[in-house]
Amino acid sequence: MHSSDDDPLELTRGLLERTASVRHGYLDVLGESTESPVPTFAQRAMNSPFVATVYERLWRPAAFFVASGVTTSAEQRRAATALRLSQANRLLDVACGPGNFTGPLARQIPPGGLAVGFDISEPMLSRAVADNSGPGICYVRGDARELPFADETFDAVCCFGALYLMPDPFGVAREMVRVLRPGGRIAILTSYARQPAPVRYAMTAGARMIGLRLFDRHAFVELFRSAGLVDVEQQTQRALQFVAAGKPS
Repeated sequence: MHSSDDDPLELTRGLLERTASVRHGYLDVLGESTESPVPTFAQRAMNSPFVATVYERLWRPAAFFVASGVTTSAEQRRAATALRLSQANRLLDVACGPGNFTGPLARQIPPGGLAVGFDISEPMLSRAVADNSGPGICYVRGDARELPFADETFDAVCCFGALYLMPDPFGVAREMVRVLRPGGRIAILTSYARQPAPVRYAMTAGARMIGLRLFDRHAFVELFRSAGLVDVEQQTQRALQFVAAGKPS
């Protein structure tokens, strides 16, 4: 039996600035009566129990390999390296979905560390608890536009494959920077529009119709630099970009 000193639910509850109830194995700061906002087709899909069931094993690995040419295992290795998880104690995985990154990345943190997966979708978090739980892992339901954590709480913060679905992706990115400790690392994987202008405009318009957003090469690089982050690095592969940076100590 876990003591309160090593129970990830209790450790995470101690980090929260809002009251949370335990539901289906995760902490919920939104409450039972709060419905997830799902105004677009893409966001409705992410809140579907069926999508939550097939996402980790089928949808994401196939879709992201086509979009980038990078396998899920290679993505996870790149993330662990960029976030310097071997030196981290607390990780926050924003828009974690069914925990397909939270679980593997948690195993890269030294013993005694904590990995928190954060999402607004109840079906996704239920899958995360079922499929990607373990020592030092906790999941939280909340709105990433207002992360319920104090400034400088985490050593590493990431968001992989979700910012292009969000109504305020730059606000979410700024929240991620806010909760990052000095000396910590941040990393994102999101969409990238690299095609010639006419094709890019057509793709952007089509993506917008289903609730997806295509970002240019500069958007997050400039956001991180304007927030005072350093060592900003960007990798682009086909339709995806990976951007990592550090917060000065």
